[in-house]
Amino acid sequence: MTGPLLEVRDVNVYYGEFHALQNVSYSVDRGEIVSLLGGNASGKSTTMKTILRLVSPRSGDILFDGRSTLRDSTADVVRAGIASVPEARRVFPEMTIEENLLVGAYTRRSSAKALRQDLDTQYQMFPRLAERRRQSAGTMSGGEQQMLAFARALMSRPRLICMDEPTMGLAPIVVDQVLESIQRINTELGVSVFIVEQSAELALSIAHRGYVLVNGVVRLEGTAAELLANPEIREAYLGAAADTSTERNAT
Repeated sequence: MTGPLLEVRDVNVYYGEFHALQNVSYSVDRGEIVSLLGGNASGKSTTMKTILRLVSPRSGDILFDGRSTLRDSTADVVRAGIASVPEARRVFPEMTIEENLLVGAYTRRSSAKALRQDLDTQYQMFPRLAERRRQSAGTMSGGEQQMLAFARALMSRPRLICMDEPTMGLAPIVVDQVLESIQRINTELGVSVFIVEQSAELALSIAHRGYVLVNGVVRLEGTAAELLANPEIREAYLGAAADTSTERNAT
């Protein structure tokens, strides 16, 4: 299949009268890491929810592997090959690490042997999870929970993972580990990655390309190097600090 793996075309999303996304277009190619940058109320969370079919656009289209997903449910989207690592990780704290991982395979119709093989693959990629597989997820550190969120997403065998603020609230040394894990997911497993982030420097340090979203509009796009060198990046972020109440209420 030629063309982008994910393509968002002229999408408009409203919350009541509030125009949250305004003719937003972007794409993610196979094998790419693409960052969507923006401050509070820029529309980043709405963008992620629209891809995952948690929010419906009023107009525009979203194509995954060349097929429109507008009629799909969230479960359909996951089955098609899009997984999610949500903001703040959102692991199930009372469940064990292994139980959390099995939740990630809920849309699959797989044999017990295939699930066991996938669990073993995740434990090899994230050895800390293997050591603590019978432990409750709520007892893990923030960085360990992020690793669990990554592994849980990979259990659906995705072609694209959407990550919402994967470095939020983590210590600097843990942030480095998270960024390294994202690169490994991309290079070793061949999974495309779409990252929603506020920190341009962090996101663009591992991305191939990026887009800057300001008040629901894509203001800038380019390679990671181009965006890091662009003096408008700071201005774009400052301009995105408008009233945050609407998107917070919608999140």
